[in-house]
Parts: sequence; structure tokens; C-alpha cells
Amino acid sequence: MKEAPVTWQVCIVCATEWQEQFPATRCAACGGLLELRHQPPDVRGLALRERLDRKRGEDSGVWKFRELVLPGATAPVSYPEGNTPLLLLPAPAGWAGVSSLHLKHEGLNPTGSFKDRGMTVGVTQACRVGARGLICASTGNTSASLAAYGARAGLPAYVLIPSGKIALGKLAQTVGFGARVLAVQGDFDTCLRLVEESSQHLGLYLLNSINPFRIEGQKTIVFELLQQLRWEVPDWIVLPGGNLGNTAAFGKALREALELELIDRLPRLAVVQAEGAAPFYRSFTGGFQHRYEVQADTVATAIRIGNPASWDRAVAALRESNGVVVAVSDAEILEAKTVIDRAGVGCEPASAASLAGLRRLVADGTIAPDARVSAVLTGHMLKDPEALLGDRRAVQEIEPSLDAIRSAIFR
Repeated sequence: MKEAPVTWQVCIVCATEWQEQFPATRCAACGGLLELRHQPPDVRGLALRERLDRKRGEDSGVWKFRELVLPGATAPVSYPEGNTPLLLLPAPAGWAGVSSLHLKHEGLNPTGSFKDRGMTVGVTQACRVGARGLICASTGNTSASLAAYGARAGLPAYVLIPSGKIALGKLAQTVGFGARVLAVQGDFDTCLRLVEESSQHLGLYLLNSINPFRIEGQKTIVFELLQQLRWEVPDWIVLPGGNLGNTAAFGKALREALELELIDRLPRLAVVQAEGAAPFYRSFTGGFQHRYEVQADTVATAIRIGNPASWDRAVAALRESNGVVVAVSDAEILEAKTVIDRAGVGCEPASAASLAGLRRLVADGTIAPDARVSAVLTGHMLKDPEALLGDRRAVQEIEPSLDAIRSAIFR
């Protein structure tokens, strides 16, 4: 009798099953996105909690959850990543209007964003299937992460960026790690379409968040957050929404945590989009009856996406968690960023959307002031620094004298 696989892939549209080593990111039968399934661990509930807690000291905050992520991986390509702090900060909580707020800072991953969690699993799988090279579309964070992990794996990496619309610091990382960068005359959504075509016809392994192995790594943000909260479930988890890979990953992680009795209830998800890039919010307001596409324009480049690829998986996550979607202005995002930065933490503009969205949801009565909230900061302060340095008051030029310093300080 043939032994059942430990891990396999399932199409979320037609339910066709594929082997773990199937290299495509879409179902060959219907074109739907794929999702990984694993045989459950041999224990659950308190026993599984204790097993996972014994691994808290491991270097990688992803691979300490290996049995929930990719049990068959024996030689992961790791930086290491994860093990990011969960911060309890009074000033951002007060500004948002809640008494309890934890900020999970994913900007403290090796290349400066949560993308490293998904990339360690995705590149590990690329090696397992014998990929000849890696490819992604990016506005910054994904490109830097792909380039770093590709270099560690010894695989050539190719990055498509929208011409003139990428954070320069992230571009420098990408080039420094040795990736080949191609600037496309179009937006991110155009780049993603070309990346999918390149994967199909050129044999390159696609590593955007439509890749189900990326989602497995990003699940560990939630597993680690719950572990840091001693497995006590918050009322809400708030996160930015761009391509919606994290929304899909968070929903999957919570569903699995509930099935494995790591938690006894689901928190509600709150997805925050920028008003200039809010197709998912528009769909939410209509009960997800229609899917929309917009021409995205926002200062928060990491979520400047008009046609999110993980749409269907994200809708499922919102429905399962009784979640909500909200849109906030760029002005609100930058104000929230200032609050986080001045707390001595710092984040990229897209991350600050979490706090701006939380404040809006408290103000309209969706989230109660006494709710226990965890919000995710997805990227480092050095992503999109022009959001800070564009203010002419940020740097003051003075003459080289003590009087000039005294005047600048005390005037």
C-alpha cells in the first residue's frame, strides 16, 4: 500500500491535488492558486504548544515551526530569519485609541521585511525541485529578499521592477546581492504578469506571494506572535493589505492553529489598504460580490498594488475570521508613521497603515477601545526614506560655529 504524502498541494478553486514537488504556482487544470496541506503532527493542543515552546531558542523563527511549514525540508536555505520582537508601546496605543496594543516588527528581519520568512521556504523549495533560477516582481522588499536568499542558495535571481517606482535603498540591496534587475515600463501588476509568463516559458521559479511555499513561511508571523502572547488570542490582528499574501497566510495560520488546538478561538483580521490602492476594500464594501482592479497610487509603495494576486485566498481568510477591510489616506499613513518613528521604533509607510487603520476602526466603533490588539509592522524604517527626507525642515544647514548651534537649538 502506497504511503500517504506528508505534504501535498491543493487548488483552492477546483480542489485538484498535486504532489509537493509540482513546480508551478497555479493549478494546471484550472489556473487557480495552490495551497499546501500537511499531515498533522502526532500531538496537538497543550502537548504541541510545549513542543513548539521548547524550540523558541532556535536561530530561525521560521524553521522552529518546521512541522507546520514544510516537514520534509532537510536543508533549508536560511539567513536566519524571524524571531522578531513583539513590542508593547504606550504612545502608538494612545494615538490609536486602544488600551492594549502589541506591534510585531517584521522590519527587523535580515533584509528588512517580512518577505524573508516566505523567501526562506520558497527558495528552499526551489532547490528541492531543481530550479535553474529565481524570478519575482517587486517594488523593493521582495527583490531584496529574493536576491539575498538566491545568493545564499547559489541560484541566479532575476527581478522585474516598475521603472522609476522602486525604493532606492531596496534596489541597492538587490543589486548588491547580485540579482539581475530589469526595469519594466509599467506598474507592479504589469511586472507580475510578465513574471508569471517568464516562469511558464523560461523555466524560472516564481517567488512572489502567489507561490504557496511563500505563504507557508509567512504563516510563522502568526505562530510566533501567538507564542509570544503565551498562546492567548488577541481580539484583533491588524495588517497592511497590498498583494494580500500576508492576509492569506494569516488566515491559513489561524485556521491551522485552531484545528491543532493551539488556540481555542479565532481573532478577527483587519486589513488596511491605502485609499489610492484599495481594490480589496472596495470589494469588501460590496460583500465581495465583485473583484476590482485600480490604477494604484500611494506613498506606501509596498502596498501600491491595483490587482492583488492572492485575492481569493484573502477573501477566504476574511470570511473565516469575520474580518474587516478599511482604507486610509496617505496623510493618515504618514501621521501614523511619525507616531511609530517617534516611539523609537520606526517603520516603512506601508507598515504604518496598520496603525492608521486601527485608529480609523476605533473611531468608527468597529474596534472597542478595550480590545486586545496586535498589529504588524511589515518593513524597516529605511524603506521609502524620501517620505521623511522630503520635508525641507528635516535637515537644517548652519554655519560652522557654536553660536549657530545655540541659535538652532534654542530659537
